Amino acid sequence: MDERVLAERLITYDTSTLDGLRAAAGFVKGWLESRELLVQGVEHDGLPVVLVDVGAPASAGAPTVVLHGHLDVVPAHPGQFDPRVEGDRLIGRGAYDMKGALAAMMCAVKDVADQDRVRVRFVCVPDEESEDVSRRSTDTLVAEGLRGDFAITGEPTDLHIGVQAKGVLAVRVAVTGISAHGSTPWMGDNAILKAHDAFRRIETLPFSRESSDLFDRPSINLARIQGGDAFNKVPDVCTMDVDIRFLPNQDPGEVLAQIRSIPDLEVVKCFTRAPAIVSRRNPYVRALRDAVGRTIEGEALSVGRDGASDAISFLEAGVPAVEFGPIGAGHHGPDEWVSIASLARFRQALGDFVRLLPSWLERESAGRPGGLRAVEGGGAA
Repeated sequence: MDERVLAERLITYDTSTLDGLRAAAGFVKGWLESRELLVQGVEHDGLPVVLVDVGAPASAGAPTVVLHGHLDVVPAHPGQFDPRVEGDRLIGRGAYDMKGALAAMMCAVKDVADQDRVRVRFVCVPDEESEDVSRRSTDTLVAEGLRGDFAITGEPTDLHIGVQAKGVLAVRVAVTGISAHGSTPWMGDNAILKAHDAFRRIETLPFSRESSDLFDRPSINLARIQGGDAFNKVPDVCTMDVDIRFLPNQDPGEVLAQIRSIPDLEVVKCFTRAPAIVSRRNPYVRALRDAVGRTIEGEALSVGRDGASDAISFLEAGVPAVEFGPIGAGHHGPDEWVSIASLARFRQALGDFVRLLPSWLERESAGRPGGLRAVEGGGAA
């Protein structure tokens, strides 16, 4: 089974649901086991996690690379779980984020299973898209000892290497007004209308106009709004969930302070997740760039990613991590697609990276007295 056929099969599972996740994880586990790979299946809060180790044994002291992907997707209409092909495009929910990349990763794990100079740890998690951002399986796995010298999470990057990702500031705010009879709205102060105005104020706060070397601006999304408890009543309370992706050079505390400065607005709940940053000079990043360069025309670029990912779990544990995935567009949208040709190139790049890594690190070490040393962005070999 090649990566395209495997991706099509994965798309057919509605993995926005628990039943779909369980069925898809069972398929992933069975596919890997049918390739004579030793699979470990564990659960996190009732959700299935699939892990495989191949290549060098843990005792060999070889470089360890983590290939990380997720099975879950955001909800979609039923037809989006029927994959279709139009030219080079494989279309369907999760094609780009990230079942296409996951399929290619699974194939790449089989491709490198017989080499013995690099330990490869494949991790397939079920909750990267979960709203419960405070307790995800990747955080737990890392806290319980999942480690490597380098981690790649297969988020969409168009075959570029994501060395930075925005941080997350998820904020729930309440806006208050004055209730009145629905027939005399001028006698009240409509909290829903005020909430809309407050969101427009958030969009124009000073933090919203800042930029960095890899990002034009932060991202600000009104994700959810709830207000009103009767048809014939002017609403006096409205709550909004605002999803802010702040830049690596921004302080989420300062962003929050600016939001709190808006009149008649109260922050009732918030969550932050740190931005992801790894040095472009990290030896593993440079080795991956060389491997990717073998499969594409031109140089593999280091880019910033607007979306957050589980890469931060590894980075906070001192493991350099990047986002790297195939070409496509429309993730979380109605016509999400991934380039079929790029799936093959992505698979090849992962395989080349693993196979060439020992020689690359040996050359790197030979040029540095005392061997490789730590550089900004995480641990070193």
